[in-house]
Amino acid sequence: MKKIIVLLPVYLLCVTIFAQTNVDSWKITADSINPSNYYGVTVANGMIGIVSAAEPFKVKDVVLAGAYDTYGRGMVSNFLRSFNLLNMQMSIDGQQVDKNNISNMHQVLDMQHANFTTNFQYGAKADVSYTYYSLRQLPFTVLMTVTITAKEPITIGAASVMEAPDALRDVENYYNQIDRPHVLISLLTSSAKSPTGKLLLCASNSFMFDEPHGKEPSIIHEMWDNNMHLMKFSKTLKAGETYTFSIVGSSITSAHDADPLNEAQRLTIFAKLQGRKRLIAFHDKAWDDLWKSDITITGNPQDQQDVHSMLYHLYSFVREGTDLSPSPMGLSGLGYNGHVFWDADLWMFPAILVLHPEMAKSMIEYRFQRLAAAKQNAFEHGYKGAMFPWESAATGVEETPVWALSGPFEHHITACVGIAAWQYYEVTQDKVWLKERGWPLLKAVAEFWSSRVERNGPGHFDIKDVVAADEWAENVDNDAFTNAAAKAVLQYATTAAGIVGEKADDDWAFVAKNIPILHFEDGVTKEHATYNGEGIKQADVNLLAYPLKEITEPAQIKKDLEYYSARVPDAGTPAMTQGIFALLYARLGDGAKAYHWFKDAYIPNLNPPFRVIAETKGGTNPYFATGAGGIIQSVLMGFGGLNITEKGITQIPSVLPKQWKKLTITGVGPEKKTFTVQ
Repeated sequence: MKKIIVLLPVYLLCVTIFAQTNVDSWKITADSINPSNYYGVTVANGMIGIVSAAEPFKVKDVVLAGAYDTYGRGMVSNFLRSFNLLNMQMSIDGQQVDKNNISNMHQVLDMQHANFTTNFQYGAKADVSYTYYSLRQLPFTVLMTVTITAKEPITIGAASVMEAPDALRDVENYYNQIDRPHVLISLLTSSAKSPTGKLLLCASNSFMFDEPHGKEPSIIHEMWDNNMHLMKFSKTLKAGETYTFSIVGSSITSAHDADPLNEAQRLTIFAKLQGRKRLIAFHDKAWDDLWKSDITITGNPQDQQDVHSMLYHLYSFVREGTDLSPSPMGLSGLGYNGHVFWDADLWMFPAILVLHPEMAKSMIEYRFQRLAAAKQNAFEHGYKGAMFPWESAATGVEETPVWALSGPFEHHITACVGIAAWQYYEVTQDKVWLKERGWPLLKAVAEFWSSRVERNGPGHFDIKDVVAADEWAENVDNDAFTNAAAKAVLQYATTAAGIVGEKADDDWAFVAKNIPILHFEDGVTKEHATYNGEGIKQADVNLLAYPLKEITEPAQIKKDLEYYSARVPDAGTPAMTQGIFALLYARLGDGAKAYHWFKDAYIPNLNPPFRVIAETKGGTNPYFATGAGGIIQSVLMGFGGLNITEKGITQIPSVLPKQWKKLTITGVGPEKKTFTVQ
């Protein structure tokens, strides 16, 4: 109870700072832009992410999924900044438009159709607005549309600026025009090598005009230096005239295509010839389809907007039909080097799986395609089967910097991969996938754990020397989550073998029965062998109730909840920790405590002006997609009572907080079912 009293003022402060008078469930509006306290929000399509900036016509980052090279932090693979192909310069009557000569600047994130709009006034001369999209239907293509309304006669100058990030080398710039009877295509193109030369990164863009061919503005190309060039045009407008033009561009690397330089140009031409209206219509339709799987909260507009924001970011960071999986910060920047952790498998995956199995399939395909590397990792450590790396990037080898002990010791990641594989089968009931993909993964994971345990007598198949799921506990023995997760995947592999007609190793079930779960004398589940009540960073023991179902008795779940929720400090803990508390309290029927932890999971983590979630309370490293995944699970599986079982998705009793009148979850599972709680 003491913790609740301490934390409530934090909620009130944050709500005061961020609350909007009329909260829109789909749009987040920034009416006050403060560049010194501005955290960009991301528009992404699961492949290319565009991060907003506080200055007009600027983009902070362009990030491509799957593009890594070794440089910077830790001598391991890092995400690469791509060419900033949407940065622009604009002049009005010869004066450059910048943050110092504009007024009434507003920015709006439209989550329903995944676009970002900035509008402002340029003195008494013009109103300016621009909107950009990371086109959902075209994985490597972005679009920006600019509209100027002249209040008096003016001449505008607009330039598309292509600039290479500092880390890239051997930059080459190209400009060419393709003239056809019906269209003139001007292509501004750049290529560069990644820091070690492993990858070739390429980008190309083109102007799109509404004028008919032959009447569009003349385009001039300028080379500024080796790292930057631009193309520009000018246009004279009458008072009251509104003028619209667009920039369409594509960015791709040799990690995605064998010929990225030509392909970037081809993709840009492909998009340009479809025209602005068709591109936006296809994009909007793709997002309309995504939002057929939605969470609707009746009775609390701010909670609804926040949940939409979390879902929007998860949808933005994952794409169907790939073998890619999101990092903790998704495509919002270079956080955590863009590496893939248990964050993807245990925290983001279940939320996406329930609402979009086809997108979750990409995430588990990421692990399957890197199974050989995980087997080599196990071999190098003296184990059998597959040992998945704590931090994974392009190839699936261990990418954790050597100073972080989680690399060689945080072994529960291997169980998390197996859990995700089994959950995918449970939700989809796809036996063909299970035989071809799921079974090989589960078999290799089970082989790892049967070789990883130390056999010290019946009931004492210890798992020693691990970094716990609670990462403040390093090099401990018999961590609760690690042990229970190992038991679970050994059982899943045994069951999967029977389904696909394979012979399970009898040792798997034997090992599972002999892995201990420790307890204090009063019956509280003990986090690890030497745990003595210290503060915890992440939920560990509480994960045994969900998702592992190792602990099923409500009295035991409650006892563990009350003990460990009192050991979470007021700072330094990630959002999904409290998300698990919220989920379990909702299932236990305590709506008030569930709602307290739901709000505590993210309200203190929000950053302005778009309520982006940081990893920790007061943190400054958004967007934390892991936390969003954990909180969305608290809504789906906690308040919503959804339950992933061997027979698919079912619903168990749960409660709503008094602040919500009704919860509706649509588009659930392959059958796209609807579930409600009220």
